[in-house]
Amino acid sequence: MLYGIVEGNAISTIKHPSMQGWKLLIVQPLDLAGKPEGDPILAIDRLGAGLGTRVVISNDGRGAREMVGSDNSPVRWAVIGIMDHDSWQ
Repeated sequence: MLYGIVEGNAISTIKHPSMQGWKLLIVQPLDLAGKPEGDPILAIDRLGAGLGTRVVISNDGRGAREMVGSDNSPVRWAVIGIMDHDSWQ
């Protein structure tokens, strides 16, 4: 589980069937000081996070595959929470 900030969304004309109906976000992982850490990742989202939203993301691939309902889905990252501005740091 990591903190991150949404940098944008991704649009795909062709994607795995298990990803149909899921919003795809580009999320920059952050360290505890709120600084970028590592490369941006692609995460599925059903919570409604938007550009600039601070989120909690999970890299539990098995959990993400259960969310989309497919054992062979390529999904690895998922938004599992949206942070209140007051809760950061």
